Amino acid sequence: MKLSDLIIQHKEVDTFSELEKLIAHLGESGEMFLEYDLKPDYRDTPKQWEWRLEGSFYRGIKHDEDEKSALDNQ
Repeated sequence: MKLSDLIIQHKEVDTFSELEKLIAHLGESGEMFLEYDLKPDYRDTPKQWEWRLEGSFYRGIKHDEDEKSALDNQ
């Protein structure tokens, strides 16, 4: 699935944090691949957004909040 398609399909997502949760659910639902074809255009999109989304996708909704905070500080 392409990230751009996911964003278009879920217009209710207004923040990068909400997008992370959506992608975590996608990963847990059995989706095998996620193509990062654009940078999410949210005010809270971090510099290393690809790493964050990839981590959320592979870990699912139970990802560690401490690890997320550590990435914010980089």
